[in-house]
Amino acid sequence: MGEEVVEGVVLNIEMVNDEKENAIRDREREEGVEEEMGKEQQPIRTHLNRIDSLDKEANRVSGMPTTSKVLSVAVVMQLAFQSIGVVYGDIGTSPLYVFASTFADRVPSNDDIVGALSVIIYSLTLFPLIKYVFIVLWANDNGDGGTFAMYSLICRHSKVSAIPNQQAEEMELSAYKLKIPNKHLKRAEKIKQALEKSNWAKTGLLSLALLGTCMVIGDGILTPCISVLSAVDGVRKIDAGLSKDVVAMISVAILVALFAIQRFGTDKVGYTFAPLILIWYLFIGTIGIFNFIQHDSTVLKAFNPIYIISYFRRDPKEAWISLGGVVLCMTGTEAMFADLGHFSVRSIQIAFAGLIYPCLICAYVGQAAYLSNVPTDVSDAFYKSTPECVYWPMFAVAVLASIIASQAMISATFAIVKQSMALGCFPRVRVIHTSHKHEGQVYIPEINFLLMFACVMVTASFKETTNIGNAYGIAVVAVMIVTSSLLILIMLMIWQTSLILVALFVLMFLSFELLYFSSVLYKFSKGGYLPLSFAAVLFFVMYVWHYVQSRRHAFEVEQKMSTQYLHSLGSNLGISRVPGVGLLYTELTQGIPAIFPHFLTNLPAIHSVLIFVSVKYLPVNKVQADERFLLRRVGPRDYKMYRSIVRYGYRDRRVGNEEFEHLLMEHLKSFIRMENCKEDGTGNGEAEEETRFLESSWTSGVVYLLGHSEVKASEDSGMLKRVVVDYVYDFLRRNFRQGFVDLQIPNKNLLQVGMNYYI
Repeated sequence: MGEEVVEGVVLNIEMVNDEKENAIRDREREEGVEEEMGKEQQPIRTHLNRIDSLDKEANRVSGMPTTSKVLSVAVVMQLAFQSIGVVYGDIGTSPLYVFASTFADRVPSNDDIVGALSVIIYSLTLFPLIKYVFIVLWANDNGDGGTFAMYSLICRHSKVSAIPNQQAEEMELSAYKLKIPNKHLKRAEKIKQALEKSNWAKTGLLSLALLGTCMVIGDGILTPCISVLSAVDGVRKIDAGLSKDVVAMISVAILVALFAIQRFGTDKVGYTFAPLILIWYLFIGTIGIFNFIQHDSTVLKAFNPIYIISYFRRDPKEAWISLGGVVLCMTGTEAMFADLGHFSVRSIQIAFAGLIYPCLICAYVGQAAYLSNVPTDVSDAFYKSTPECVYWPMFAVAVLASIIASQAMISATFAIVKQSMALGCFPRVRVIHTSHKHEGQVYIPEINFLLMFACVMVTASFKETTNIGNAYGIAVVAVMIVTSSLLILIMLMIWQTSLILVALFVLMFLSFELLYFSSVLYKFSKGGYLPLSFAAVLFFVMYVWHYVQSRRHAFEVEQKMSTQYLHSLGSNLGISRVPGVGLLYTELTQGIPAIFPHFLTNLPAIHSVLIFVSVKYLPVNKVQADERFLLRRVGPRDYKMYRSIVRYGYRDRRVGNEEFEHLLMEHLKSFIRMENCKEDGTGNGEAEEETRFLESSWTSGVVYLLGHSEVKASEDSGMLKRVVVDYVYDFLRRNFRQGFVDLQIPNKNLLQVGMNYYI
């Protein structure tokens, strides 16, 4: 029988509406549960009706009603202020280098400056303001944003996950909210069925999510380089003859210091950066207005889009090439969506529309007004247009703002790696939570070192922002295209948007993003290869890890033991039962794992209480504490064997072993009492006797039983598969954290038995 699940008896569950009940029944019919089990499905009850079956799923002991959190106006405004320091540092430092990158190889004419300004204005309006602030932010996963949040949202509405272990009970989670059907439901169902039937579609969707993730990580490498290097370049005011090498070395020193302090949890300190970033925006906005008044107020005609057409008519090729520099005005746009989990949609919208957007427009208009008089200063437009009296205060704030901008992307990289690892798409690394209040604020030492090494190498090699800007543009536009692609699928399948609106979205956004992408690819040989190289390496690592993990899971499903095998062993499992609790970890959510007979073969005894534990990450951001455990009895009562599925969201923090043991025992005791609860609400002596036996076994000690697996390619595998599985995956597995370390299992309580997996 496949690794598909059936809904068993649900404890104290009330169906929210008929649509939800029908959705569960439809999902069960699709999984062919009734045909495989050869029996009728048990009805949903408000009391426990015990069914002992290895092929039944565990059930939740206690539930938590769905609650909606409504933020007050004061809280929203406070979050909007805090978001300035965390989210908008990257896009705020773009005026340091946009005009220099747009006209990297030539001195522009006045008409070119107005045309480029018009493109910048409408790029900021069309993409960050309209697309992200008013559309993309709503494609969040219960308040979380980013590429993997969109992917998990799609996985929740259709069975496209590479590891097929969906459960009907998942739909009862507070965070598991599905779209109420409307008149476009038939179209959405066709798309859903097409995705579920096509392995190519599943692989393509996963690859798209991984590509977006890799590009965001590439963005996390390039943001510190270009931001710090652009800001430090202002030190040439002291000595115009200062070499690029000196500027690069100063930048490297700042970058090393920046990454060195990551271990202190600077993401949570990001909230204190808001006043400084606010000062930065007020600076660039005010100086922009000053330059506009002082130099050339006629640049306001750039608000007329006709000048974009004139700009492209004069020299189409040069205008098209310049788009690779213009696109840098949108750097950091993805941070609004990726960091949404720390704030709220309204707070992000208020901050951007009320402060960020107007200040950025003023800054670019002011620089264009200055360049209209002095076009030869285009290579250093920001500092050249800064009045002498405020130059050094602006320089100091610029350096600090660039560090803060870098901090935001580094933290976002940590968060996205944690999400990737939780969903089985990244090797195990050490995740340190730097805040007890915010689950998303994490620090990963291995990733921090690799980011620092990459940033130092890029800065020391390129030494100037032009080529780094070429690379940066590819990373920015690639992430935007991935986001648009996933959003179109969400609009069609989940939002069930009208086809006319979807077509308008493609025409207004995706088509122009592809135009930008063609422009940045033109500079592939001038630095553009850098993010693609980073992405290729990361994509290969992530895809190999995910592929082997999914095949490993399929092998476990194929090799799992039958119910008859367990019954043939008898109540003592054919060996001695010693006092204590054994927690046998397995990835299976039903059935007896193949590693279990290995333990019985290699050990002379096993514990008096045995619990099959499955740690499972769901396509939701968080799982409520009361919904964490699913429990069921395995075999007859005298076996003293249970199944426990421990469910986490991709942003949840995994609890330590002592806290986990305590929670598991409390839930298990509640399960035993509820299982033996009579119709009149009174208990019986069997429950109390079993509970006392459980407590005495727990007092005797808890031992963690794990399989030490060696994954090998099967004998009939091709050469490529052998290299990937036997060498690449094996290298990753040996050089990253082991499973028992990731599960926070103490060595003194660990018992492992080896087993080979052939895939």
